[in-house]
This record gives sequence, structure tokens and C-alpha cells, in this order.
Amino acid sequence: MQITASTVSLTVDDVAASQRFFTTHLGYTEQAAADGFASLSRDDAAVDIVLLARGIEVLPPEQRDQRASGLILAFTGTGIDDEEKRLRAEGVEITMPLREEPWGERLFQATDPNGVIVQFVEWVTPAGSEDA
Repeated sequence: MQITASTVSLTVDDVAASQRFFTTHLGYTEQAAADGFASLSRDDAAVDIVLLARGIEVLPPEQRDQRASGLILAFTGTGIDDEEKRLRAEGVEITMPLREEPWGERLFQATDPNGVIVQFVEWVTPAGSEDA
């Protein structure tokens, strides 16, 4: 099998609220939408996102009442300082401020209106590391 794209499907209570978050703040565009459903994508390497309303009948019965929880949707890129400032200025809830881990990961997290955690990551040379 050759994988040609990646999509994450998130079951949420309010599809429209998450759709607005991803299109307004993260540059996603709507590819398709219907009652209780939205398909979003970007022109870069970011994963596509499908939003499904909790309880929607297209899901198997045992999955219909679940919500997107316990997961972190992570995006790796550059310019993380500017991205955090931009999102703060736009009123996005930053739920974990920008920090740097000893292994060289710089990251912060924001949370969408349905509680979906979005993590932004940039890799840097850890402090104290010798350049090759």
C-alpha cells in the first residue's frame, strides 16, 4: 500500500466551533461539509482533519458517543515564537505556554473550543550540545 495522504478524524460536540478554530487560526480550508461533518485541509504537509459530531450515525454505534480526548494533535514547524504571539493576539487559549525541553523540543499548546489540544513544536539544538 502506498499512503497518499493522512487524515485525523475528531469526534466533537460542536463541529462548527472546531471548524472555525482550524480555519480562522490555523490556515485550514473547508473541503466538504454537511450537517455534523466537516473535512478540512491545508496546502502544506499538515494532516487533513475530519470533524464529526458526537452521536452522528455514520459512526459505528460503539463510537458514536465518544469525544476526541486524550490525544494531542501536534504540528512541527519553524517560527514558533511568532506563532504563539500571533495566536495569543487572536484570542486563542494558550493552555501550555512556550517552553523548551532539555532534549531540544520547543513547544506550546492551545486548545480549541471542543477541548482538542493542539501542540506546536520546533526542534532546536539542546543547550549545552556541541555542534558537529
